[in-house]
Amino acid sequence: MPHYHQFYIDGQWVEPGQQRRIEVVNPATEEVFATIAAGDASDVDRAVKVARRAFESYAWTSREKRLELLQTIVDIYKKRTNDLSEAISMEMGAPLAFARERQVPAGLGHLQRSIEVLKNYEFDETINNTVISREPIGVCGLITPWNWPLNQIACKVGPALAAGCTMVLKPSEVAPISALIFAEILHEAGVPAGVFNLVNGDGPTVGHAISSHSDIDMVSFTGSTRAGILVAKDAADTVKRVHQELGGKSPNILLDDADIEAAVAHGARACFANSGQSCNAPTRLLVPFDRQEQAAAVAKRIAEETLVGDPRSDATVIGPVVSHIQFERIQNLIESGIREGATLVTGGPGRPEGFNRGYYVRPTVFSNVRNDMRIAQEEIFGPVLSILPYKDEEEAIRIANDTVYGLSSYVTSADLDRARRVARRIRAGMVHLNGSRGDGAAAFGGYKQSGNGREWGRFGFEEFLETKSMFGYVGS
Repeated sequence: MPHYHQFYIDGQWVEPGQQRRIEVVNPATEEVFATIAAGDASDVDRAVKVARRAFESYAWTSREKRLELLQTIVDIYKKRTNDLSEAISMEMGAPLAFARERQVPAGLGHLQRSIEVLKNYEFDETINNTVISREPIGVCGLITPWNWPLNQIACKVGPALAAGCTMVLKPSEVAPISALIFAEILHEAGVPAGVFNLVNGDGPTVGHAISSHSDIDMVSFTGSTRAGILVAKDAADTVKRVHQELGGKSPNILLDDADIEAAVAHGARACFANSGQSCNAPTRLLVPFDRQEQAAAVAKRIAEETLVGDPRSDATVIGPVVSHIQFERIQNLIESGIREGATLVTGGPGRPEGFNRGYYVRPTVFSNVRNDMRIAQEEIFGPVLSILPYKDEEEAIRIANDTVYGLSSYVTSADLDRARRVARRIRAGMVHLNGSRGDGAAAFGGYKQSGNGREWGRFGFEEFLETKSMFGYVGS
């Protein structure tokens, strides 16, 4: 790819203001496989200026034009599936099959959903003699993470384009190559100059420049709660809209009538998927005291069946975690679980047997976990499952809610009405009942320190709209 050392600004690939580079490391080998340009505030300012200029015309394009543009993007995106899969596997360590079957389709799904929403969305609503109009909010700063790179880019860029906004994207500098391909796709699709812009760089430099820029109307950030707090502080001085999807520590409550074998197996696989690097992963497994031993045995079996290996091998279930920093953080938290008295069921510190390089982590299960332990409170972002016993339903709900996070949660019961009743008492933005999957048309987002605002479907689309009341608009 010829664009590693360039940014996409005003419909063309341009040289950065300064010749600084960021190394991109393959986490499976610990070797640098690419370098990218590192931007600064001047690059962001250049991108924002052209986005502001482009907004004046793009905001008034017709629904039909936007639908045509989005469909063209979808068609080209499909043709680049192999390129995108290869990039994701190299940059963040996802098994190639997982990248092709899950990571890349996740981004495609959000683009297609943006089309569905735009087709029938009512931008105007009449109340008495007033028309309530929903209009594009303006220039948007988009800051996205490395764990589901295309998913998070597409679920921001898709609705922003559909709404009539212009944007400046800063993808993660850890996993930036798939984003550069995404920019190529938008360029080939004919996105008008200045509507979509990409500036690579790190959070303290480019991220800060975006979130604090006076001519950006909204910043949409996905990442850690720690970084989200900094984004919100940066944005406060200009009173821009801040939309955030942050961390999680999702409880998975198995009620006493649940099928423990099936529910634990399902939950453990979901916890370990993507090497545990999903904000909504069910990392806290809550089971009745008298079922903990059974649950631990099932979780142990699933962990030991989860083959960790080379992302390019068809047999691999999970690859490495994304970076040395992430690897060390996970190791520290695993060791803290042992120190604080949790029972190590399987896994533990260090790489899996047979690996002496690469950021590979052993799928790990702890039982007898208390909710005041670090492994129960902190987002590990690795393949680590904590089993917490409870004495009754009330205690299960209390433990589930005893966290600063509130992104996702899971409830399993043989009695659906009972599961529904418990779900309503969980302080989280999402609840999966009896192993149900997410719904791309629903709202994705959380309570408390898991963020504010929502993504996906109509709910994510409306984050990019401003509301105007025009009084006296109706009548003669």
